[in-house]
Amino acid sequence: MEATLLGTGGPAGLPRPDCSCAACATSLGMDARAATSLLVDGALLLDLTPGAAFAAARVGRSLSGVRQVLLSHPHSGPAVEVPAGLPRPGRVPDGRELALLTGHRVRAVAMDAPGTGYAVTGPDGQRLLYLPPGGAPAGLENGSAETYDMVLADVVARPDALAKLRAVGAVGPTTDVVAVHLDHDVPPGAELRRRLAAAGARAVPDGTALAVGVYEDVPDVPRRTLVLGGARSGKSVEAERRLEAFPDVLYVATGGTRGGDGEWAARVTAHRERRPGSWRTAETCDLVPLLKDDGPPLLIDCLSLWLTDAMDAVGAWDDAEWADGGERALRARAGELTEAVRATRRTVVAVSNEVGSGIVPATASGRRYRDELGRLNAAFADECEQVLLVVAGQALVLRG
Repeated sequence: MEATLLGTGGPAGLPRPDCSCAACATSLGMDARAATSLLVDGALLLDLTPGAAFAAARVGRSLSGVRQVLLSHPHSGPAVEVPAGLPRPGRVPDGRELALLTGHRVRAVAMDAPGTGYAVTGPDGQRLLYLPPGGAPAGLENGSAETYDMVLADVVARPDALAKLRAVGAVGPTTDVVAVHLDHDVPPGAELRRRLAAAGARAVPDGTALAVGVYEDVPDVPRRTLVLGGARSGKSVEAERRLEAFPDVLYVATGGTRGGDGEWAARVTAHRERRPGSWRTAETCDLVPLLKDDGPPLLIDCLSLWLTDAMDAVGAWDDAEWADGGERALRARAGELTEAVRATRRTVVAVSNEVGSGIVPATASGRRYRDELGRLNAAFADECEQVLLVVAGQALVLRG
């Protein structure tokens, strides 16, 4: 089965008309995208968009053989003109299935937002799933889905759609996940590719013909990642974004609670509200047992608070205790943690502060903390496939 993407952009296209944002300003050439429209084996058209016939002609395809045109989402703006000879566009009620004379079967998939998804099975049995912009499948149950060969979805706006599909086995290790409905939420080019790779997905230019069921060498999601950054740099948001497309994430909060500290409580609440509802939370600094256990991905936020707890435990703030075994005990704890990271089988994303570029602390204990955090970050980074530094909300790849 061949799937030709006549467009890969959001409903308004990319760049958006009359938009002066940085993403639209740089969405030129291969990064310019028409509204998403998918042609399957020349017989089925999913989403009729302005200029679909010209887009098909540009890539050597014709719409003359199209037997069914289906819409996946409500279209705003002027009505789209239907090219001569093309069937009138329609939508299929959720759960209903169409059988085309070409041997294709199309089943309508219910969404949790306005729109309809379409599961298409080709004459030779290949299966693809096409989702509308801003939508994720509704009513999925464990063990209820077969694995698709290809999924085309709004990965940037709805990474949780991928998480839901992964949770029920509809997306597996060999599923080719292609991002469509791409809008100006993410700068095009390298940044878009980096974010999609973290979700196990890819983007292709308009006009690309994809062979459904053929293995594509998408970059593997790094198993261990360290995200560094200063205060309010966006490091926690970046770390959370890297696991949004995966189910059953365990968020390990090392900061604990601070009774009577309203500002700290507000920070904790903001973090919780930002996380997907399917994630679980563990408030602990006992990281080694979690790393040794098998289980879903871990998001550790953050190592700097883990170090504070470890220094409290060994009396590292007191010069006398530091000299009388505190330093040795802290290094042992840090070594045990990095050994556990080296041996872990889990996917791990850890957050830590980068504090070595600021003002030199005025106290010996402050300088001690700065130095030990630098050593811990370096040792932890050595065990990670990918290391990022976040500055002003922009992620710089240091490794991987």
